[in-house]
Amino acid sequence: MSNPSNLKYTASHEWVKTEADGTISIGITQHAQELLGDMVFVETPKVGRKLKAKEECAVVESVKAASDVYAPVSGEVTAVNGLLDSSPEAINSDPYGSWMFKLKPDNAADVLALMDAAAYQVAVDSEAH
Repeated sequence: MSNPSNLKYTASHEWVKTEADGTISIGITQHAQELLGDMVFVETPKVGRKLKAKEECAVVESVKAASDVYAPVSGEVTAVNGLLDSSPEAINSDPYGSWMFKLKPDNAADVLALMDAAAYQVAVDSEAH
């Protein structure tokens, strides 16, 4: 499994992509979706909601389990991916193309402090042992 090198990652298996306008897109990693299995429901946070780093803010449900999604950094939700309401399985087929919500970070430097792809892979590998 390869984690895109242009993204940042969290220990709770979210990926973070910095967009041109300074917002960040957030989704769950391929590793997370493989553990969960076939997605059946995605609950996203409301636009305008202020989140603190590591706050539970969304839920993904699969045939196996429901799992919380956490805010990678503090900020305000600026958009949600409405396509996931009717097609939650998009996360299974393209986890890195299926963002769940966008956030305007309170501090852009917080995003830089997240794990890079190599560090995330080390974390995933250590989990398996």
